[in-house]
Amino acid sequence: MNEKPYLLVVENDPGFQAISESFEKYAVIIAHDSKEAIAKLRRFEPRVVILDLDTSSDPLQHEEGLNTLREIVSLCPNTKVILVTAQTSRKIAVKAVSLGAYDIYVKPIDPCALTMMVDRAYYIDTLEKEHQQFTDFSVEEPIKGLVTKSSLMQKVCRTVQKVATSNITILLHGESGTGKEVLARALHEQSSRAKGPFIAINCAAIPENLLESELFGYEKGAFTGAIKQTLGKIELANKGTLFLDEIGDLPLSLQPKLLRFLQERLIERLGGRSPIAVDVRVVCATHHHLQELIQAHSFREDLYYRLSEVTISIPPLRERQGDAAMMARVLINKYAKEFKRPVKRMTAQVLDTIHRYAWPGNVRELENRIKRAVIMAEGPHITLADLDLPQSDLPTIPFNLKQIRDSAEKEAIQLAINYCNSNISKAAQILGVTRPTLYNLMEKFAIGDPALLSK
Repeated sequence: MNEKPYLLVVENDPGFQAISESFEKYAVIIAHDSKEAIAKLRRFEPRVVILDLDTSSDPLQHEEGLNTLREIVSLCPNTKVILVTAQTSRKIAVKAVSLGAYDIYVKPIDPCALTMMVDRAYYIDTLEKEHQQFTDFSVEEPIKGLVTKSSLMQKVCRTVQKVATSNITILLHGESGTGKEVLARALHEQSSRAKGPFIAINCAAIPENLLESELFGYEKGAFTGAIKQTLGKIELANKGTLFLDEIGDLPLSLQPKLLRFLQERLIERLGGRSPIAVDVRVVCATHHHLQELIQAHSFREDLYYRLSEVTISIPPLRERQGDAAMMARVLINKYAKEFKRPVKRMTAQVLDTIHRYAWPGNVRELENRIKRAVIMAEGPHITLADLDLPQSDLPTIPFNLKQIRDSAEKEAIQLAINYCNSNISKAAQILGVTRPTLYNLMEKFAIGDPALLSK
């Protein structure tokens, strides 16, 4: 059995076929025309195909190559097709990508550059296969509205399920957009209060002079404009759950009154004189580190301990391994139905980008990007342009293991030389190599100058 991955090269130019010998890591299969290419595609199922777009007798016509591309994508939608062409027309390139091409390589051929492109295609293919288990849109949700396979989030879900049945006060801590309200609703829906109301209030969204009346309510005539008795959010949540979002932004002047309510479960409406008993479970959320606010004297320590009987920390999306790509698939399906658009597939570049992007806005940012992409996509695939992510924020993935080793080796040598104040003998001793070996490595990585090398 062949241990090398298959690489199908569709090309009738003997010169180009000779170049294919440079693909030492792959078992290269040559096809001279479209018919032979499809036959070998069915037989060998290569993960990457190099397709010459100029295979027709008329170099101005590319339809034969494009038709071959269509058939390959139709038969094997996950196969990465690299188109090689002498045509620099943007129109042809855009059409080819819209039909499902992985990438375009413009002649003349540089064997090293083309090999790098093939290696990259195989890397992307491997990445896609890691997430293939998530291609089924009927993904199991450990908590309603929360899609995850991350061990970190699975742990959070188990904690939510354990504490949901109690009346203990919960503090949800996490960055903006991580799904704090989804978990708050889960705490309510899995509790004995599920049939009662779930009342949410954002402490950062309401002006300080209105927040007290929103929370505690007011009697008729309590202030100008109070023309009738109005119940506050706390009272409306009776027999249910009160969700105080962004509790870290609660004005300091209101914190003693909220603390008293948490201790006694009694409130007084503005303008009222009689205490009112309220049976409510309190769940809070914040993106702030409340201990830092306590140190800054903007949050009461005693209130913090009342609110955080149990604290649940929600990891950001960038730390949930595999979740971003899985959520993207689910969201594509959701918004394709909502906007009555055909369900799209993500290109390999998009999947890789989603996997690597830091998602500072977390799940909320991902949802907005996918919604936009579903609306903007014109071809069968969602492209990077449809996703519209800031490319400058994306880290560069090392091309291969050799590059990683070289980078680490170069960094270690530079560190040792700097530590030894450019004394090569001492640096070699620290690194555990001989002086000649270190000289060779310094020359290989272009470290230092001739004067330094002569020391």
